[in-house]
Amino acid sequence: MTGHHKHHSHHHKEEAPKDYNKEMKHHQHLERLGQTVAVAATAYAMHEKHEAKKDKEHSHKHKVKEEIAATIAVGAAGFAIHEHHKKEAKHELKHHKHHHHHHH
Repeated sequence: MTGHHKHHSHHHKEEAPKDYNKEMKHHQHLERLGQTVAVAATAYAMHEKHEAKKDKEHSHKHKVKEEIAATIAVGAAGFAIHEHHKKEAKHELKHHKHHHHHHH
């Protein structure tokens, strides 16, 4: 009787949404992390740009830090966009599969 209640398809359907939600949350978290780093690095780059103008004696050092921070900001923004697209692709795949099963 116990074996009768454990249908593999039923068990799979219960786990799939959990895995899907976990993956979506993971990509959402990474997307937000990338956005946060991009904003922080942009703010730091702007700070260093200001310091370069203010501190003429060490302007080159500040300009180098500004460039590094700007590069990090661009990379982090690209990572956030990448994670956003991964999240959208998972969403589309789930809905396409779900839609596909109803028609066949």
